[in-house]
Amino acid sequence: MLSSKSDPATADEELDGAPSEEEFITPDDVCKVFDTIFMQMQNAVAQLSQYIQQLQMAGKQIPEDQLQMMLKSEFESILVKVQAKVFEEADVDEDCLQEATWEFMAEPEKYPKVVKAVERFQRLYERISGQKVVGMRPGDAQIVNSKAQDLSPEKLLEAAKVFFDAITETMVEIVKKYKAEGKNLHDPAVVQGLQMQFASLADEIGEAALKKINLTMADFQGAIEKHKSHPEVGQTLMMLQIKQQQTLIAAGLPAPMG
Repeated sequence: MLSSKSDPATADEELDGAPSEEEFITPDDVCKVFDTIFMQMQNAVAQLSQYIQQLQMAGKQIPEDQLQMMLKSEFESILVKVQAKVFEEADVDEDCLQEATWEFMAEPEKYPKVVKAVERFQRLYERISGQKVVGMRPGDAQIVNSKAQDLSPEKLLEAAKVFFDAITETMVEIVKKYKAEGKNLHDPAVVQGLQMQFASLADEIGEAALKKINLTMADFQGAIEKHKSHPEVGQTLMMLQIKQQQTLIAAGLPAPMG
């Protein structure tokens, strides 16, 4: 679990004693890496959504299965490049980071911030890929819970609207607050802080909204997994994300740079 942060010149000396804390990948290291990857991939998703919207406005209709495959392929291609860059900038080895991450995830009560950071990224990946990955660990099988099995495509889309509306409303309020405070929303550092605030609140707001209609996040994500091949489900979920981005732009958030 040693990262590339360790100093080879002192390695022999430290083998005889307890390794210094700086040699190990810490929970904070994991959180920073996943937060950075999440932010960059969230921006990539926004750009992909805009591209799809442009195609649709031009009259190009993409079959749902092809759209899902295209999104997942583009997402994963970008992710490989983003991860490599983030790992290099953080000076961590990918295998060591993965090993440390799973160890921290195995103790959720001790490392709740790691769980939150990792599962936030898993939700983003799940939304694009249609694969149930939130909360999964190495060797886990994909499981769809019973309530998710009972949720029809129509009910799922009703829940999705509730989910996205609640999160979008909160995001718009945050944008308005930033503007009222005179913050420059064209400053990349300000936008990054804004996006991090979005990310930190999204799960909590979404879960609270779903609770009002007697669903949990697991029910919602499980139903998405169950109905991912349904033509209307994938298309509507994508349109809800595009609508959210348009609403935020109208509120004053700069459009993602292509």
